[in-house]
Amino acid sequence: MASATKTAISPTRQEDYPEWYQQVIRAAELAETSPVRGCMVIRPWGYSLWENMRDGLDVMFKETGHVNAYFPLFIPLSFLEKEAEHVEGFAKECAVVTHHRLETNDEGGLVPAGKLEEPLIVRPTSETIIGASYAKWVQSYRDLPILINQWANVVRWEMRTRLFLRTAEFLWQEGHTAHETKDEAWEETLTILDIYKQFAEEYMAIPVLTGEKTAGERFPGAVNTLCIEAMMQDRKALQAGTSHFLGQNFSQASGIVFQTREGQQEHAWTTSWGVSTRLIGGLIMVHGDDNGMVMPPRLAPSHVVVLPIYRNADEEAGVLEYCNELAGELREQVYHGRRLVVEVDTRDMNAGEKGWSWVKRGIPITAEVGPRDMASNSVFVGRRDKTRKERYAAPKAEFIAGVTGVLDEIQDGLFERAKAFMDDNTATIDDWDSFEQFFTPENPDKPEAHGGFAMSHWCDSVDCEQQINDALSVTIRCIPLDRADGEEGSCVVCGKPSPGRVVFAKSY
Repeated sequence: MASATKTAISPTRQEDYPEWYQQVIRAAELAETSPVRGCMVIRPWGYSLWENMRDGLDVMFKETGHVNAYFPLFIPLSFLEKEAEHVEGFAKECAVVTHHRLETNDEGGLVPAGKLEEPLIVRPTSETIIGASYAKWVQSYRDLPILINQWANVVRWEMRTRLFLRTAEFLWQEGHTAHETKDEAWEETLTILDIYKQFAEEYMAIPVLTGEKTAGERFPGAVNTLCIEAMMQDRKALQAGTSHFLGQNFSQASGIVFQTREGQQEHAWTTSWGVSTRLIGGLIMVHGDDNGMVMPPRLAPSHVVVLPIYRNADEEAGVLEYCNELAGELREQVYHGRRLVVEVDTRDMNAGEKGWSWVKRGIPITAEVGPRDMASNSVFVGRRDKTRKERYAAPKAEFIAGVTGVLDEIQDGLFERAKAFMDDNTATIDDWDSFEQFFTPENPDKPEAHGGFAMSHWCDSVDCEQQINDALSVTIRCIPLDRADGEEGSCVVCGKPSPGRVVFAKSY
């Protein structure tokens, strides 16, 4: 039901953005906390959303020659130790298995027994364990490239968790490839970045910036990390996907050696890349409003919900027959290669409450049908990207014929709205005072909603990067891949020469 403040979600984004985020997840039945600290239960509506993300990306990966495989959840400690920078980067986040059975103690409780000869790390990422397989598979240049992706879960022992954005266990895909030459591996890194950008913008309706991470933000052990960065409605950045050029670092650690075309021995050039269920958090924070979730149609678990409305048993049979016929005809429509998924909500509950439950879930289109709609052979249509007051009557045949066009309008409109928001909150800043003011909240009691993306010069100094972080909790989100060549200037911190602008923001 709508609250007294005329919104379905309380508090609103303006009142308390972090709590609004949690309440949207709860109201949309996307996920909930679990008995295991820091972990989440992804509910069917949320998991269906993830399945659609997975399926869309999986097609894009396979179209570029990648195949799926699966590798162990457990990684021997010695594997992680092979790459020094890698183990240092993940050491504090590792969950470690040290025993292989439980025994009953004198008090009747269970205690670990059977200590392992070598501790096992619960997968935080798979470069080292996959590298061990590649070392066996690769003998010659003829064995390359290897283009493998896996859909899996990972564990990173987070202390401060937030559903979807940062949990101890989450779902993701991780690609791992091995190549004959440096140029091929670098081209792979760029190809995956383009896939992530295309998926974010065309499926998620989220505009993103592409760029390279600084050395301080780089994936542990990588030579280069490329990323896509999105702006949330509180104007913070969300790293929405990363593609890593690993050079020969991991192939040297794992012994991935091949005979070249000239008969020499050389280490393979490798990449890794991934996105996770964090993307669902991004969808909520980019498109959600004060009435709940807003689903981009290309990813929505269901496209249309048909809501039967009747006052008594005499009306019920006719209305339900009409609704089921409508749903059947809608399901014959194809939207971006997927037949429309249509719900008919026959729950025994108040019609208004039923309608608001779907608003909160973010379903793109609602189609209400009562006796008067039947009499006029029409439906009463609501769009999730518009207000409830903007619902309209449409002839049934016209609604069915045009439903995919309406879904495209919603999809495109969500992207344009998010793009306009990002553009409006991106500023070119050249002096420290303006930079500091941009990232200083007007109301210290509500520090979450301020700033945005600052396009400012930076001298490539780690000290200046750290100084900004210490002073304002602002980081360099990326060095844009398309930054203007030759646009030299002065570092916003120290005033020394800068080779170009970078993207500064507060982030998740």
